[in-house]
Amino acid sequence: MSAVYVLGAAMTPFQRRSDDSLADIAAAAARAALRDAGIAPSRIESGYFANALGSRLSGDATLGQHVLAAVGVRRVPVVNVENACTSGSTALHLAWHAIRSGQFQTALVVGAEKMSLPGLGLLSSGNSEYETLLGLVTPASFALRAVRHMHEFGTTPRQLALVSVKNRRHALDNPLAQFRVAVTVEDVLDAPLIADPITRLQCCAMADGAAAIVLGAQSVAAGQHRAVRVDAAELCTGSYESPMDLARWETDYRGARGAYEAAGIGPGDLDVVECHDAFSIAELMHYEALGLCAPGAGGRLVESGDTAIGGRIPVNPSGGLLGRGHPIAATGCAQVVELATQLRGEARARQVGDARVGLAHCMGGDQAGDAKTCTVIIAST
Repeated sequence: MSAVYVLGAAMTPFQRRSDDSLADIAAAAARAALRDAGIAPSRIESGYFANALGSRLSGDATLGQHVLAAVGVRRVPVVNVENACTSGSTALHLAWHAIRSGQFQTALVVGAEKMSLPGLGLLSSGNSEYETLLGLVTPASFALRAVRHMHEFGTTPRQLALVSVKNRRHALDNPLAQFRVAVTVEDVLDAPLIADPITRLQCCAMADGAAAIVLGAQSVAAGQHRAVRVDAAELCTGSYESPMDLARWETDYRGARGAYEAAGIGPGDLDVVECHDAFSIAELMHYEALGLCAPGAGGRLVESGDTAIGGRIPVNPSGGLLGRGHPIAATGCAQVVELATQLRGEARARQVGDARVGLAHCMGGDQAGDAKTCTVIIAST
């Protein structure tokens, strides 16, 4: 088994890019990651391209071959991945295992999404799941979790709002973030209500963007002082056995436990975390699943300031989905780009001091009270 390293990492700005195609956006991130790695396209032995909406919006489910060819990566196996919000991190999971097993020495992973299309609205999953039939589309399902968390643990509207305030503040120092405007607790609570108690400023926004990562085996990483080791890349799906347990995602807990075991560390060893804050309540619940605090204590943790830059365990220094934006398939890769940036000490104004170990958590989709998919990636220097 070979150790696996991030050799190069890059992303585009997350913003509306109406005049650029999905392929153009993806290729820009891929080229930048190759430059960052200092590796010629001809040295890439495998490719993984993640996209969640392209097949439904453009009819093309095999765009990866086009994107990789456009950046000079040809005649290699290319895997196209769609796995909801974890599409990008699922692609990285596959590449990590392929290199770790010795199948390949290098891989280029790209996650990209173009969402600013005229008339884009709610897309059907193609399934008649009871949650959808009841109108429990994504904001509503997270709102139900927020209400349950408030009922069980005393979580307050102010604590929920503090997640958005923190992540928007972090995004101020991220030049690639979608939202670089600070908000106050009052701004968040007074914003239009989307699904009680979730307001608009507690919901992540659509964006266009891409992120890319070059992975390499230990032999390729030798001598590269900026290489970051990927110690674990866990992927799991839900049990769907407790549809009324809305105050936790069982998948989160299993994913975190598996990643910690694989990396040989625990939550207390983490220096920085990127997690899937699609809605404010999600970040609080992920704190608990990742072991950053006790179950039910997520609201108190964000209120303490411990998850802000300068705190005990900074979470989402990039701004997270709430500040950086959420081009679906790009998000999982963007989280790892941020980890690499932090662990290399290259995050400038948003740098977490003495960051040596980082974790990226992503989840996607609701089903029967659990997440359809969850990834947890741990990296270190």
